[in-house]
Amino acid sequence: MWTEQNNQLQGNFEFNNFVDAFAFMTKVAFAAEKMNHHPNWSNSYNKVAITLFTHDANNTVTEKDIKLAKMIDEIYNK
Repeated sequence: MWTEQNNQLQGNFEFNNFVDAFAFMTKVAFAAEKMNHHPNWSNSYNKVAITLFTHDANNTVTEKDIKLAKMIDEIYNK
């Protein structure tokens, strides 16, 4: 689900409708806030695109990003 490109992890998620996509984003927001590590993302109806990288590490992928990506996958697969 995740690809690494240009020092970023990129994931795309698709849902049945806008409400499901928004609920997913809300759950991810709470998880990210607990980690104090926030994704860059966009939403278009039932699709959510997420990009992860660490600003404090010269905008590269770190363990924080990998951990958050795993948490996002867990949320998506529930």
